[in-house]
Amino acid sequence: MSAQPPPRRPSEPVPPAVQETVRALVDVEPVLVELGRRFVAAGFEVHLVGGSVRDALLAAGSSSAAPPGDLDLTTSAHPEQTLQLLRGWAGSTWNAGIAFGTVGAEIRGQRVEITTFRADRYDRESRNPEVAWGTSLVDDLARRDFTVNAMAVSLGSDRTVTDPFGGLGDLLAGRLRTPGAAADSFADDPLRMLRAVRFVAQLGLTPDDEVVRAMTDMHQELGRITAERVQHELSRTLRGDAPAAALDLLVSTGLADVVLPELSALRMEIDEHHQHKDVYAHSLTVLDQAIALEKADPAVEGPDLVLRLAALLHDIGKPATRRHEAGGRVSFHHHEVVGAKLVRKRLLALKYPKDVVEAVSRLTFLHLRFHGYGRGEWTDSAVRRYVTDAGDLLPRLHKLVRSDCTTRNRRRAAALSATYDSLEARIAELAEQEDLARVRPDLDGNRIMELLGIQPGPDVGQAWRFLKELRLERGPLDPADAEAELLSWWRSRS
Repeated sequence: MSAQPPPRRPSEPVPPAVQETVRALVDVEPVLVELGRRFVAAGFEVHLVGGSVRDALLAAGSSSAAPPGDLDLTTSAHPEQTLQLLRGWAGSTWNAGIAFGTVGAEIRGQRVEITTFRADRYDRESRNPEVAWGTSLVDDLARRDFTVNAMAVSLGSDRTVTDPFGGLGDLLAGRLRTPGAAADSFADDPLRMLRAVRFVAQLGLTPDDEVVRAMTDMHQELGRITAERVQHELSRTLRGDAPAAALDLLVSTGLADVVLPELSALRMEIDEHHQHKDVYAHSLTVLDQAIALEKADPAVEGPDLVLRLAALLHDIGKPATRRHEAGGRVSFHHHEVVGAKLVRKRLLALKYPKDVVEAVSRLTFLHLRFHGYGRGEWTDSAVRRYVTDAGDLLPRLHKLVRSDCTTRNRRRAAALSATYDSLEARIAELAEQEDLARVRPDLDGNRIMELLGIQPGPDVGQAWRFLKELRLERGPLDPADAEAELLSWWRSRS
């Protein structure tokens, strides 16, 4: 059991300009203004705290002055007192976290979470806190994960900013520190190490040496965290603006060995003849390039988690399939097949939704298919199969395949890009002639049964699949031609 240590260094006074900025940001949110009045009138302190303050300060220079997202508050009121103050005013309240001092509420469309000052101690085996109400805002802030989240602004009339651990300075300097000793903070809650990784991607912060050292020394402690919580943080990291740098931190500290060992395994030793690239560095580059294509596509709204997972993991089958061939060559035959299986296994272990697992696995399986296209040798049948096998993942497959070109040879890169342009043009031409998005047999099940004189059963399914293959091979057929082909196939089975 351990309590958070006191501040390690004094913080500088919060500049008046920052005080004014935060005051203005709070004042434009009516819910915060009225909530502050209610709590103060009842004799309680209440403060906007944590990520809400951090994001408000980051947004100060933007066109939107309101603190973004849900609002986190801390108060001297106990949970039952908070519920009493919200009764008849909040549209709804919920108390799923009330055992930990948190009351949630929806007020005029705005979600807020209000937590009583805490002075917890942690059971470092189960990671469960021994909940204890605190009496001091500073003691409550000392419990926070990082200094940039350990700032608060009073909702009283003075709107005072409280920053006892220098979080504002760290935010301005792009630095990530813990309020107390990093080792103690991570021992209390190992998930904070993954949050450090996420803040690199989300906020562009750089962990200080003590934080990195503690993450490295304590990476095995992450094994105490549930897969669901690990997946949540990993997904938020991948959705950040700079996930490659964050993922490099994940690997270099050993955290990936615990939660995503297939990523660490990509750091294969390069053979002496340099016959294959650094697969790990290549994968991070593919991720960067996929994000660039995603952001340039107006049809994509927000970060595409499926594409980003596929870009990161598309080559995870390479370590298991690497073979040293004659003449110093290195091969990775069928790494897309092995990789698709590894992707499915890892993402299921991390409790990703089934649709995400299947989509990322399918993209991994298909990412090499294009290389059989050569200089356009594919038949129309092969193009149809490419589109059909990708299904609704085709736009993502286009981005993944283009991103997978990381050669520094400009001539080769231009040739690959031009070849893929050619494939996309072929797809567009065929799409104008036939419905590639829904390649189905030219005859439906009812007509199949009528023509063959059979009842529902396996034979209908086999006939349907024969017609589907025929459709892929030859394109749309006239009903009469399709019927003749079906009858010929049926007679050949006798």
